[in-house]
Amino acid sequence: MKKVQECGPGAEGVRAIEPLGFLQPNAGARLADSGGGGREEAYIPAVTLRDNTKRPETLDVGANVLAGADAHQMMERAKRMMQQGNGWRNPFGDGRAGESILEHLRIHR
Repeated sequence: MKKVQECGPGAEGVRAIEPLGFLQPNAGARLADSGGGGREEAYIPAVTLRDNTKRPETLDVGANVLAGADAHQMMERAKRMMQQGNGWRNPFGDGRAGESILEHLRIHR
């Protein structure tokens, strides 16, 4: 969070907060230094404040970008991700796995 705060008042539209225990559905982007990221990146544009991620599929579909530890690069990438929105294909599926499994079991009894 210190790196984000280094950008000072020029980081319009960016607010540094402590980690939350729940997803913020109206957030413009998620910035985190966690390499795991979690699956929320499939729904909210993400900027990973590292040089790698454990979820490379989020990079492949454009849901996430890496920013490293440079404060200005973090802000530039955050602004870009907020402008981009979330029009990518969810790399973790369509949320219908349970229905698909039941249908498969019904057909192949």
